Amino acid sequence: MPLEHPAHEALQAQLAELDAASLKRQHRIQAHACSPVTLADGKSLLAFASNDYLGLANAPELIAAAQAAAARWGVGAGASHLVSGHTEAHQALDEALARFTGFEAALGFATGYLANIAVMPALLGRGDAIFADRLNHASLVDGARLSRAELNRYAHCDLTMLDAQLSASRARRKLIVTDSVFSMDGDVAPLAKLLTLAEQYDAWLLVDDAHGFGVLGPQGRGALAEAGLNSGRLILMGTLGKAAGVAGAFVAASRTVIDWLLQTARPYIFTTATPPMLAATLQEALTLIAAGDERRAHLQRLIAALTAGLADTPWKHLPSRTAIQPILIGENARTLAISKALEARGLHVPAIRPPTVPQGTARLRVSLSAAHTAEDVTRLCSTLHDLAQDFA
Repeated sequence: MPLEHPAHEALQAQLAELDAASLKRQHRIQAHACSPVTLADGKSLLAFASNDYLGLANAPELIAAAQAAAARWGVGAGASHLVSGHTEAHQALDEALARFTGFEAALGFATGYLANIAVMPALLGRGDAIFADRLNHASLVDGARLSRAELNRYAHCDLTMLDAQLSASRARRKLIVTDSVFSMDGDVAPLAKLLTLAEQYDAWLLVDDAHGFGVLGPQGRGALAEAGLNSGRLILMGTLGKAAGVAGAFVAASRTVIDWLLQTARPYIFTTATPPMLAATLQEALTLIAAGDERRAHLQRLIAALTAGLADTPWKHLPSRTAIQPILIGENARTLAISKALEARGLHVPAIRPPTVPQGTARLRVSLSAAHTAEDVTRLCSTLHDLAQDFA
């Protein structure tokens, strides 16, 4: 039995407030491997809720690679990278990621969150300035705050505002930071124009390509490759638990930047290394991504079908050419009710509410995967059309 404490009552009251505002969250307990058809909380559902964009999370090739790697490396690294946990598998993955993304060097991290709270505090401090898109992922916001640099946030993709902020800044070092694909809107940042501003104002440009890596660009090499960008000012963060289907993240940049992160990035230095079996499995994932043009083409066909299928619904389908397809509802309770109505019809589409998105912009976030079929998308659109009569 937990001990009673006055602070518990305050927390319980705050939890009740979240519940009343339709903002309280809870786990969905999955009963089998990631796939479009899932068993969650005892219900079989067609799910549009994962970031397994290429359908690799349960790919037989990666399962076989993981089994072989576990037999070779065991299941744990046993130490941090700079003590004794950095194996040949980790080193090979770092080198493969650098080649794949076209950078001089890369460094692996356990998660994208750790990578993002590592980079900015390592490169910047008091007297420096960060310029961040207002819709950046929470991990980028936290990384900026941890750096103790001055944080300037510009309106979403507002380059005029960013230009003015950079022009007015007298900081000794400057860094622009942006998502490539914004995780709740699905739109793509104007990366070429951001790099032009970085060059004009002598700044770094840090790009979080969590939702672009593996999906965008030639051979899935990411949003920077799609934009054809190459500069010593660029720093790339990519995650390996989304389109790559496994787990982890990396930062790619010039060899000097990566060496500096190796010396100073606290979330890298003071964290046990990821299991080498995952590093070895991810080398196979890179091979599948590079050979995955048909997966990406199928995903684009699904995106087009969903866009066409939602044209006559009463809700605003935010324009997106990526796997993230938001349907703006607005009110928290209404969004949650539509999500529950979809679930009652065998579909899982999560309701995204504040603080993940701004107040008044609660939405259904449809996440498409190359593992979905055209029939899956047709079923989703048909069900939403049916529900529109009840929730219009």
